[in-house]
Amino acid sequence: MQLTTPLYAGILALIFIALSMRVVNSRHREKVSLGDGDNHMLNRQIRVHGNFAEYTPMTLLLILMAELQGLPLFLVHMLGIALVAGRVIHALSIAGERTSFGQRKTGMLLTFFAVAAAGVANIGLALF
Repeated sequence: MQLTTPLYAGILALIFIALSMRVVNSRHREKVSLGDGDNHMLNRQIRVHGNFAEYTPMTLLLILMAELQGLPLFLVHMLGIALVAGRVIHALSIAGERTSFGQRKTGMLLTFFAVAAAGVANIGLALF
């Protein structure tokens, strides 16, 4: 049985590495080994990376569990695409000097949709 969720996990892993490297490179450039050194942009990069790390693993796990329980393939793709799009849009919305609140809201709504829909799918599949 070939699973679909690993495709999205792989894409998200590459995004995670890119966000991590932004933080590492900024820390090196600014000579900050821990924290943000009161650097506004480094703080933003840390939070972009942290927010990604906070939401992505649980959502991927929920999608995978739903897929293993028999969630139809098109719904697995819908959840995976929503998660990837949500995380990318959110990261881009706060990566620069100014936050794009409309994009940030869109990114979080897509992410929350993926979390909630995968959660509900797991409950439904487990009960029925």
